[in-house]
Amino acid sequence: MTLEKTKSGKLNLDRLRTEVEAGKIDTVLLCIADMQGRLQGKRLTATHFLEEVVEHDAEGCNYLLAVDVDMNTVEGFAMSSWERGYGDFVFKPDLETLRRVPWQDGTALVMCDIVWPDGSPVVASPRQILRRQLDRLAERGLKAFVGTELEFIVFRDSYEDAWRHGYRDLTPANHYNVDYSMLGTARVEPLLRRIRNSMAGAGLAVEDAKGECNFGQHEINFRFDEALATADGHTVYKNGAKEIASEMGCSLTFMPKYDEREGNSCHIHLSLRDDAGEAVFADGEGHGFSETFERFLAGQVACLREMTLMFAPNINSYKRYAKGSFAPTAVAWGHDNRTCSLRVVGHGGSLRVENRLPGGDINPYLSIAAMIASGLHGMDSELALEPECSGNAYDSDRPEVPKTLTAARELFGASAVAREAFGDEVVEHYLNAARVELEAFEAAVTDWERYRNFERL
Repeated sequence: MTLEKTKSGKLNLDRLRTEVEAGKIDTVLLCIADMQGRLQGKRLTATHFLEEVVEHDAEGCNYLLAVDVDMNTVEGFAMSSWERGYGDFVFKPDLETLRRVPWQDGTALVMCDIVWPDGSPVVASPRQILRRQLDRLAERGLKAFVGTELEFIVFRDSYEDAWRHGYRDLTPANHYNVDYSMLGTARVEPLLRRIRNSMAGAGLAVEDAKGECNFGQHEINFRFDEALATADGHTVYKNGAKEIASEMGCSLTFMPKYDEREGNSCHIHLSLRDDAGEAVFADGEGHGFSETFERFLAGQVACLREMTLMFAPNINSYKRYAKGSFAPTAVAWGHDNRTCSLRVVGHGGSLRVENRLPGGDINPYLSIAAMIASGLHGMDSELALEPECSGNAYDSDRPEVPKTLTAARELFGASAVAREAFGDEVVEHYLNAARVELEAFEAAVTDWERYRNFERL
C-alpha cells in the first residue's frame, strides 16, 4: 500500500468549491496547534474561507501561545503580554492539510502555520518548531516518517457528569484488563468503530484498535506518514475522538496517569528515508544497523534526559514512570525490549526506533522535533552507540529519566543541544510554560492533602 492511496478524506480547493456549491460543506474549521497540542481557531463559513481567507489569510490573538491550560493569561512569555497589547498573529492555511470532518455535518478543517504580520514565522509555534527540524533533515537529503500510538481510557460518564463529580467515582467502559481481549473490546466497539471510521473519512489511514491494561483503556493506531502529516493527524484525531465520545454520552481521557494503574502512553515510532524514498536505517552487516542509524540512535540516548520536557510536559506526566509499569525509568535502548525507553523494532526497510517515554499529553510537533534534533546531534557529532540493554532495564544501572517536571525543566534549560537546534527564544518560551504549570500546581490544595491531613494532623 502506498501512502497516497490512504488519503481519500483529504480535500483540495477545487473539490471543496464543488462540495460547497452542492451544499455538502458549509463550514471550515481554521485551526492551529497550541502549546498543549490542542486545536484552537475559528469556525468559518465555507464561502468566506474560499473568497477571503484562502488568498488573504486570517488573524487570531497571539495570546493563544502564551496561556496556560485553562486559557489564563500568564506572565513571562516574550511574544505576548499586556505590555505588548496582545495583538494578532496571522493564521496562514496549509492547504495540504484540508480535510473532511465526518463527525460534524457539512464541515471541513485546515491546519494553519502562524506568522507575524510582516510574514516572519512565529518560531515558538509548535508546527514551526517541527518544520525547522524537518528543514535541517532536508539539508542532508533526509525525511522523517513517524507513527504515534495514543492510549486513552473510556468512561460511561459524559464530560459534564465527570466535571460535576470532580472526576471521581467514574464508570470505566471495562471493569477488568482487556489487553488484546476481543470480548472486552466488543463492549466499546460502537464508540471505537465510529472513531475509526470517522478518522478514515478525515483522511487518516487507520490500522487497528485494541484493548489495553487499565480498566476501560484502549488504543487506536494509524499508519505511519511523513512527520508533519503525522503530527497534524495526531492532533485532529485526539480532538475528534473526544468530540465523538461526547456525542455518544461518554468521555475519554488521554492524561498520562489517571489513577494508580497503568497510564496512557504515546509511543513514537520514527525512521528516516532519503530523497529517493529509500530507508536509511538498515544495513546488511553486523547487527543490521547502518552508520546513520547507530549515530541517530546514539543521539536519542545522549539527549533523552535533557529533551524529556518535550516528551513529558506536565506534572502528571511523571507519574507514569514507575518500575514494572511498561513505562520506562531507565535511559537505555534494546532490541524489542519494552523495559527500555528506546526500543528498536522492525528490520530492513521497517527498522525504526520507538520512543516509549511520551505519554498521552504530548504535543506531537514538539516531541517529534525533539527526537529529530537529538538524532541530528548524534549524526553531526558522530556519537558512538552504547551497548544495548538486553535484560530488565528497570533493574539496570543505566541513568534514570527525570522524575519530576522541575528536574526536566532544569535539564532542558541547560541543554546546549536544545538551544542550538531550537534557538534560545523557543527554549525560553517552553521553560516559561513549565514554570507556569509548576507554580499553578504548587499553589493548589489536593484531595491527597485533605484525606491525609484533615483529621489526622
